[in-house]
Amino acid sequence: MAAELVCFAPTCRTRFPITELLYNCPKCGSLLEAIYEPLEQSALMLKRVWRERRTSNAPLDQSGVWRFRELIPFLASYNCVVTLREGNTPLLEARQAAQYAGLDRLVFKHQGFNPTGSFKDNGMTCGTAQALRLGRTRVACVSTGNTSASMAAYASAAGLQPIIFIPHGNISYGKLAQALEYGARTLQVEANFDQILALVRQIAEQLGIYLLNSINPFRIEGQKTIMAEMLDQRDWQAPDWVVLPGGNLGNTAAFGKALREMKELGLISRLPRLAVIQAEGAAPFYELVHKTQKSRAKKPQLQAVEHPETLATAIKIGDPVSWPKALYEVTTSQGVAEKVTEQEIADAKAVIGRCGIGCEPASAATLAGLKKLIAAGIIPADADVVAVLTGHVLKDPDYIYRYHTGVLEGPGGEHIHSNYGNQPLVVPNDPAEIARVLG
Repeated sequence: MAAELVCFAPTCRTRFPITELLYNCPKCGSLLEAIYEPLEQSALMLKRVWRERRTSNAPLDQSGVWRFRELIPFLASYNCVVTLREGNTPLLEARQAAQYAGLDRLVFKHQGFNPTGSFKDNGMTCGTAQALRLGRTRVACVSTGNTSASMAAYASAAGLQPIIFIPHGNISYGKLAQALEYGARTLQVEANFDQILALVRQIAEQLGIYLLNSINPFRIEGQKTIMAEMLDQRDWQAPDWVVLPGGNLGNTAAFGKALREMKELGLISRLPRLAVIQAEGAAPFYELVHKTQKSRAKKPQLQAVEHPETLATAIKIGDPVSWPKALYEVTTSQGVAEKVTEQEIADAKAVIGRCGIGCEPASAATLAGLKKLIAAGIIPADADVVAVLTGHVLKDPDYIYRYHTGVLEGPGGEHIHSNYGNQPLVVPNDPAEIARVLG
């Protein structure tokens, strides 16, 4: 299967060898994407092969990414693949969350069930494989948490040295602990995410370090399989809407690309609409989408947020590099963008927890955004919706404790009300008193 890198800009579309170490088009500076020759297998055959691989004990088949390797055929061989059995994440029905949002029914695709607790693993297995293929010995990323945890695990498993750059004081300790435990060399930089990314891109080029942020097109390829797995779990019946948080927008780009490609292959008959939810203090994509839809600008340009603010650190990004791809996919799917407050995120997170599911703060933006979109009449109550939860509940335990004990404050110091709080009680060592408390 022939594979190439191609410039994403419609006025350029210059092609490059799949083994060229590039993140942007050298001619115009636009993002790159991987493209492939048409598949020879029929849609029916692909569905059958992917379903049969579920029963296989082969490492590639047990991976929820490489099980769908016909969708991501960028490798000449699979000898360089390192898998931690990523993917294989469930669809979970959440009745209380559906009632909270105003939906008849709601299903979560929970990526927190991944090996390092987030969707980043789906992309990182592909990015790491490409790093090994290119003969790199060191890999790096800028991260507010989940990317660093995932990259550290996969790089170490592959025998590579992981180097992580994080904004000083702006990462949850649950995520930082993972990076340290997996052996990453960790540098805390006194700058925000977007400033550090610009810095690291210079350093990576100078030192021959392979960059594994979402600007890496192979990360996007791995994240495409989240949609393939979701559709396989639904017996290839596409939902009306796929709702997801928006940070660096890599997932938005990946999901849209995957859905388009699967429709072209005849695997699904229609495209679900994408709804991207951002935190109010870090919502440049929301502003871009609304401006573009209102003015129908021919050359839209994202206006970066210089100082993004949100407790949902996984989406605390003011200048997302994948915005051109994300805008294309939202527009193509006739999708929407929404923004939500810190209070709305915190309450939605508590409601998801009461479903017995749990997630990190950024994930809860999906439910908070859904509630607003349904109230506005954009998504009807009887819509078939899959909402993506991107990270595990224990990614930010301090946030959880502070919310439920009524001491959580927003990034500006504003008090966040514990509307769905569940505060622990202190009781004496007295059976009668404990019985009284328990009613």
